[in-house]
Amino acid sequence: MFKKLCSAVLGVMFLLGATGVGLAAPETVQAKLAAIETDTYGVEQTGALLDRINKLEKDYDGVHRSGSMMARVDALYNEVYTNSSKPSVLTDLNAIEWNIDHEVSMASVDKRVADMEMKLQGTTREGTYQYRIAQLGKASFGSAQLPIGSVQVPANTLIKIALVTPVQSKNLKAQDVIQYKVAQDVIVNGKLVFAKGSPGEGIVTKVKQARNFGRNAEVNVDFHQTKSVDGTFVPTFSGEEAKKEMKSLAMAGGASVAGIAVLGPVGIVAGAFVHGKDVDLPAGTELYIQTKADQVLYGVETTLAE
Repeated sequence: MFKKLCSAVLGVMFLLGATGVGLAAPETVQAKLAAIETDTYGVEQTGALLDRINKLEKDYDGVHRSGSMMARVDALYNEVYTNSSKPSVLTDLNAIEWNIDHEVSMASVDKRVADMEMKLQGTTREGTYQYRIAQLGKASFGSAQLPIGSVQVPANTLIKIALVTPVQSKNLKAQDVIQYKVAQDVIVNGKLVFAKGSPGEGIVTKVKQARNFGRNAEVNVDFHQTKSVDGTFVPTFSGEEAKKEMKSLAMAGGASVAGIAVLGPVGIVAGAFVHGKDVDLPAGTELYIQTKADQVLYGVETTLAE
C-alpha cells in the first residue's frame, strides 16, 4: 500500500507551514471601517468617512452615536466582532445559520440575513441587522437567548479543511493568499467551535517550479488562521497531529491527494529530459490542520457527537 501511495504522488511536494500567526485587528479608522464594510456588504464602500459611518450605524442599530469618528468606528467594530459581555453580531449570525443549514456561509452579513429570512419566512424583513438577526434567532432556536457559551479549545485540536483557492505551482508565487474553509464541524465539550463553511486563510511562503531530471515542483503554504464560530481568527498550522491524520486519510483513500502533504518528494525519475511533476491541487481538496495554542472561544451548544 505504501509503495502504491508513493507511486501515486510521484514526487510532488506540497509542504504545510509549521508556524501560525493570528490575524491582528486593524488599528486605523480606515482599516476598521473597511473590514466592517467588507463583512457587512461584501465590498468596501466609497465616499466620505462620516457618511460611511452613518450608514453602518443606521443599518446595524438605527441610531447615530456621538463622539469622535474613531470612537464610533471602535463601537461598531466591537459590536460586530468582539465577544465580551455578550456574543458579537457575527457569533449570533453564525450560530443561527449553522442551526438552519448545519453550515455557515462566507457571504456578507447583508446576504446571509436575507437568505435566512427567505428560507425561514419566505420574505425579507425591514429593520436593522440587530433586529433582523434577533428575529431569526427566535425563529431558529425558539428563544431570543441563543445557546452560546465559552469553552476552552485545546492546542492541537484537529480541523478538516477544504481548499477554496486551487494550489497550482505554475500559477503561484510567494505571499499569494490561499483561501480555504472548514470542511467538517469541530465540537469541543459539547460546543461547536469551528463550523463547516467557516473561512480560513493561508499564505504561500515558497514556490519552486518543476524542473528537468524529474525534479518536482514544491509549494509551501502556511495555513495560519482559521475563523471560529465566534468570529475569532484562531492561529492554526500543520503540525504532527494534522500530518498523521492526513497520512491516514491518504492510506484509506488509496493514495489520495492528502498523501502529497505528508510524504515529500518520492519516486525521482532519472534523466535530463524527464520533467518533474507540478503541484496541482484543485478547489475542494481536503487536508488537516490543527490549532496552535489553548484558546477560550464562544461555541454553540449541541448534542452532536464530537
